[in-house]
Amino acid sequence: MKVLSQFSAKAAMDGDGVNIRRVADFVTTKFDPFLMIDEIKSDDEQDFIGGFPAHPHRGMETFTYIRKGGFEHRDQMGNVKAIRAGDVQWMSTGFGVVHSEMPLADAVDGLHGFQIWVNMPAKDKLRPATYQDTAGSASVEVTNDTGASLKALAGDWGFKDQPLISATIQGLAGEAAIADLSLAPNAEATLDLSQHELVALYLYQGDLSKGEDSQWSYHQDEFLVLDSQSVIKFKADERGAGMLVFAGKPIREKIVQKGPFVMNTQAEIQQAIRDYQEGRFGHIA
Repeated sequence: MKVLSQFSAKAAMDGDGVNIRRVADFVTTKFDPFLMIDEIKSDDEQDFIGGFPAHPHRGMETFTYIRKGGFEHRDQMGNVKAIRAGDVQWMSTGFGVVHSEMPLADAVDGLHGFQIWVNMPAKDKLRPATYQDTAGSASVEVTNDTGASLKALAGDWGFKDQPLISATIQGLAGEAAIADLSLAPNAEATLDLSQHELVALYLYQGDLSKGEDSQWSYHQDEFLVLDSQSVIKFKADERGAGMLVFAGKPIREKIVQKGPFVMNTQAEIQQAIRDYQEGRFGHIA
């Protein structure tokens, strides 16, 4: 595994006082087409009880994955869904979305989840918004004989020399694909992702090493951009490890970001603000 860039998640706050860990790059776009990864992980409801009241987006896609607990999603398209552990949700916001994400009242054992932002190419930033989720569907995953489990969240995934499995969610911007890789204590995994131009991972649990002859180790809350053309091998220690794995094709367009809007020029950002203020995004019923 060859690491090209390394980022550390930083403590941040969003929504109505929700404490998160965030990795974001809207300037150098070193993990294009991905823009931001937010992680919520707490057993204290005071860290997330305020949730994310109604707010807008334009010009990007949001991808939400819940590992523990859950949110109730509402949007101006009429979608009202409970997103629980194991579920994913994808919104291609295009011209505009107004939505809210509020903690479920019956999710009493804490919350662990992610929201990932994916950029959209300029030609698609004003197309109609779309929504999809996997609520009520079984997870698609594959295991190996060392105790590694690979769950396909978006796109197609598989361990090296094993058949690919396909997630329910397909067609993200930038050919983006996302998986959850869990390693039991001392488990190993090998991935060949050379068909992708961009490969990265976010380590949300444990440490990683190269193996017995390791010359490196990486730790929880680190985001790594990898050389996609090298075979990627992981080994967990006695505590095990968990990570999100990302793949995609860079869009390579200049972006301008302001709050929940991701466009290509300042003029487009100002237009997005006016359109939202004038009610053109619609309203949650």
